[in-house]
Amino acid sequence: MTLDDIINKSCVIGLSYFDGDDQLLKQSMLAGNVTATDEENGITITLIGTDLPDNASVFILPSSLAPWFNAPKGTYKDENSNVLIEHPDYLVTWDIHRTQEDKEEGDHEWWNWVARTTPPSVG
Repeated sequence: MTLDDIINKSCVIGLSYFDGDDQLLKQSMLAGNVTATDEENGITITLIGTDLPDNASVFILPSSLAPWFNAPKGTYKDENSNVLIEHPDYLVTWDIHRTQEDKEEGDHEWWNWVARTTPPSVG
C-alpha cells in the first residue's frame, strides 16, 4: 500500500493520549475520508460529524502507513461524539505521548506520535 492508494478512502481513527509517565489521559475516535497525502506533511483527513466547527473539519495524521489496517465490515460509532461511519475502508490507531510535563502557560506542548502496528480488535 502507498500513500496514493488511500486517497478518497474512508477511515476510523483511534487516538490514545498519554502523559509522560505513560498514564492514559484520554481516548478519542475520529472518522473521515482521506483527501490528500504527502510524505512530509502527512495524511489529511476530512472529518465527518455534525458537531464540528469549520476549523476542526480537517485532521492531519503522520504519513506512516504502519497503523493502517483494512477495517472489518460494520458500523462504527463513537459514543462521546456520536460520529457514525458504516463500512470504513481502514482502521487507524495512534498512541500520542506527551514529551514534557512542565511547561509555562501559553508555551507549546510537544507530543510524540507512536503508530500502533498491531491490528486493532473490533467487537
